[in-house]
Amino acid sequence: MNALLERPAADAAAEADHRALRFLTAGSVDDGKSTLIGRLLYDSRAILADQLDMLQAKSAGETLDLSLLTDGLEAEREQGITIDVAYRYFATRERKFIIADAPGHEQYTRNMVTAAAGSDAAVVLVDLTKIDWRAAEVALLPQTRRHALLAHLLRVPSIVFAVNKIDAVDAPQAAFAAVRSALLRFAAEAGIAVAAVVPVSALRGDNVTRPLQAAWYDGPSLLQVLQSLPTTQEGVDGALLLPVQYVAREAGDDTPGIGHQPRTLWGRIAHGRVQPGDEVELFPSSERATVVALRRAGSDVAASEAGQSVGLVLDRQLDVSRGDWIGTPRTLLPAQRFGATLAWLDTEPAVVGRKYLVRHGHRWVQARIASIGHRLDIHTLAPTDAHELAVNDIGQVVIELQQPLPLQAYADNRVGGALIVVDPASHRTSGALLVQSLR
Repeated sequence: MNALLERPAADAAAEADHRALRFLTAGSVDDGKSTLIGRLLYDSRAILADQLDMLQAKSAGETLDLSLLTDGLEAEREQGITIDVAYRYFATRERKFIIADAPGHEQYTRNMVTAAAGSDAAVVLVDLTKIDWRAAEVALLPQTRRHALLAHLLRVPSIVFAVNKIDAVDAPQAAFAAVRSALLRFAAEAGIAVAAVVPVSALRGDNVTRPLQAAWYDGPSLLQVLQSLPTTQEGVDGALLLPVQYVAREAGDDTPGIGHQPRTLWGRIAHGRVQPGDEVELFPSSERATVVALRRAGSDVAASEAGQSVGLVLDRQLDVSRGDWIGTPRTLLPAQRFGATLAWLDTEPAVVGRKYLVRHGHRWVQARIASIGHRLDIHTLAPTDAHELAVNDIGQVVIELQQPLPLQAYADNRVGGALIVVDPASHRTSGALLVQSLR
């Protein structure tokens, strides 16, 4: 049985993609996410000597408790669950990796959303011991379905299912085959493109970094799958889109051809590319100017593109501040009402008419939920009528803004089409908005 699924042929650039892969692990509580990450770090020799000594001192018996490498908070160790997102780094001869260990408990789903927003891949763990794989119709855990759906909605490009604890069942071949079929059936119903389904034992290390030695499985290890995945590529062709993060004026700056002490407008390009000589337009002022210099890491550069942080110097002084947007002229179209997918993360339900704060890029505006179209049933994937959204619900809503924003569809751009929702009274992050349609 081969774990890799058929995917469209990638171009030469994608095949040669060796940049650091950012991936998150997700799934239900106690599925073994922290142990899996610990296994990857341990087997790739990314653990320092003092960390290894700590593991040996705190682990009972001969088996190392690899979850201690990521569960760093005292409350996490006391309760035996992951609460905060822990980031770890390791590398093989082929590639570098940045791992995010996301919480599995429903209460901390917001942390998983945070980790997914900037990830190139998601590894969703499935615990064989929690599933009745002998049933005629295998039922997946709600958090497995929820995390896979959230990763899909957040446009995580590659989703991998890791079927864990194959060493804990008496018929691993039959168990893996049954759960794999259930996962692919769910993914097909949800429209999720699955990169691979692999069997693993995070505790023993089976098929994590080395291929599984079993006659019934001839596929790659989890690490081999991760080494083959592409990184996220925001579009570099087309209109420029850059949210201004901060404005700096450096003393002694003598950029030629300006006639004044210039300011540098810093931000990370969300779409397109820019070079000196390009005309740009600012939002919300609609003023236009010409780029005369680009700066990155203290040096002037000839051009910059999506995914890179850059400082723009314009040919004239304009009123620009944090939260403004820079783009190609006539492309920053203001929108004040839009349809969106809302992933609700607050214990206080989302209700129609209530006012919230939303952040788009680095700009904050007031907003209200004008209507709730429906809520997605996690179990059946069917839309259901809803008048409010409870914690961890996903629904379709219409949002009205107090001030217009230069929104884009999330399917076209993850930066221009994403907003976070904050409760103005408690200042809690209440939800994540993904723009679907502009009105």
